[in-house]
Amino acid sequence: MFSKRLHARLVALGLALAVIAPNVLAVSPDHHEFEATLYAPFRGQVQEARDFQLGFSFIDARDPSTVAWRVDLLSADGKQTIRSWYGEERLFQKLVEVNVPWSGRGQSERALATGFYQVRLTASAGDPVLVRTTAGNLEQRVDRVLQNAKDTVVQQWEVHVGNPPKVAMPTFRALPTSTGAAKSQGALGSLPYTVYFGNLHTQSNDSDGGGAIATCSGSQPAQSGAFGPNDGFVYARAHGLDFSAASEHNHYFDGSSGTNTAASASAAITRYANGVAASNTFNSANPGFLALYGMEWGVINNGGHLNILNATELFGWESNSSGQLFGSTFVAKSDYQTLYSTMLGKGFIGQFNHPASSGQFLIGGTALAYNADGDQVMVLAEIQNSSAFSKNTTETETGRSTYESAFKTLLERGYHIAPATNQDNHCANWGMSWTNRTGVLIPNGSALSKTAFFDALKARRVFATSDKNSQLVLTANGHLMGERFSNTGALNLVANFANGLGRTVASAQILEGVPGRNGTVTTLVSAATATITPTVGTHFYYARLVQDDGKILWSAPVWVTQGSGGGNVAPTANYTFTTS
Repeated sequence: MFSKRLHARLVALGLALAVIAPNVLAVSPDHHEFEATLYAPFRGQVQEARDFQLGFSFIDARDPSTVAWRVDLLSADGKQTIRSWYGEERLFQKLVEVNVPWSGRGQSERALATGFYQVRLTASAGDPVLVRTTAGNLEQRVDRVLQNAKDTVVQQWEVHVGNPPKVAMPTFRALPTSTGAAKSQGALGSLPYTVYFGNLHTQSNDSDGGGAIATCSGSQPAQSGAFGPNDGFVYARAHGLDFSAASEHNHYFDGSSGTNTAASASAAITRYANGVAASNTFNSANPGFLALYGMEWGVINNGGHLNILNATELFGWESNSSGQLFGSTFVAKSDYQTLYSTMLGKGFIGQFNHPASSGQFLIGGTALAYNADGDQVMVLAEIQNSSAFSKNTTETETGRSTYESAFKTLLERGYHIAPATNQDNHCANWGMSWTNRTGVLIPNGSALSKTAFFDALKARRVFATSDKNSQLVLTANGHLMGERFSNTGALNLVANFANGLGRTVASAQILEGVPGRNGTVTTLVSAATATITPTVGTHFYYARLVQDDGKILWSAPVWVTQGSGGGNVAPTANYTFTTS
């Protein structure tokens, strides 16, 4: 089902230097996009050697494209390029995989010092009909294409040379889980919460998911998959997840990825209502597991996907030939300002799905634009996902994507969001392609219910983890991650970590930023704890850990409004919010 290169090609289709074609998105369904993934093994095998695995796909593109890509090995701070690899790939419908061997050494095969390094993939897909072969070698062509491309995909991960360090972590007794210690028992006597792990992004045959593992290779034609939402709930529960969300594409309920003007509007509305009812029925019959049914609203091209997690009705913008809306409420395609206000009015909450750093969630021409209503309803943003089209059922998928750059931008815009890591499953492997999970903290003694769960999301009591056996809870002067509070004097930040299988932390960071500044998130300390006196004004802080196996955890931020007694350089912000 895919073509595979054992090494990067040195000769391929030339890409124009003077004129760079627009992304192939312009001639493809607006639901889909060019995707590029990078798997960079954290540790080497023999003498630090390892292979970087690149994946390029545009499964439903109508026309061929040519991918220009560059992989850079960078210093730990990302400021120095140590060596680079280049390539060009012909791409049409099938997944293209490229293996890039790395000896574990630097330029001219010089030995590298023990420590962390960054590996970064930059790729762009252009229309080969509009590009021409030009003078220059491969490296020159690719650099020029990437420099001038309208849209690029950037993926970046840490790797380590030598034995990773073991960071000293605060003493922390793991919070109880659904399968662990008694839920009435709080950790350290001060965190009376139980952690639930699950997946907040899947599809079934109500839209373009539910593909049988044996034949699934991508997004399914609308409502053609073998399995429905209830099958996904059964599968996720049987494989140890505590919750699973069917997030069906809102514009597929007419049985088409476009507009099916012959379809029944009432049938579309009923099908969505049946999905909501199915989740409620499943929850009644299976206490201890939470089935969620909602919609993934929007398109990719000139849009952006987001999940409306608790939507009891279908939003739409398409109508049949009789003018009947495929949905209960009209919201124009890509009108995010109206979408946010409509969600707020109905009490719905959402999650930014696989957000790109540019070209998505536009309001007034600004990508990832801040909106006051949006700030109230958007509670999560995906920071990392495994491949949406994975058929893996052993939690070993290597195709993964990171959206940490967009997550940081959203925080600096002013959004109060927690990180999530999901699987966007389109094949019938709901929650089992990899070990990543979104962790949600619910008060001990509370049943796992929609009410308790959504209350936790609204409170941003959430962390994202690549390892389902790990926990990360950030505290600040006794406040829990997700909280907004006022402070005077010193602020004590603590990243609390636990892993049930003996994994340790190789890198710890506490990051800081200023909501509404639209600036840059920076590292406050490269440690698990920090005691500081913030400057007067509002700040956010969140923790990021890398385990000794390379798996990453992110905490929800805390938002701190510092009163008198601040120090250092005063932050600037373009809006204020009420603290609690």
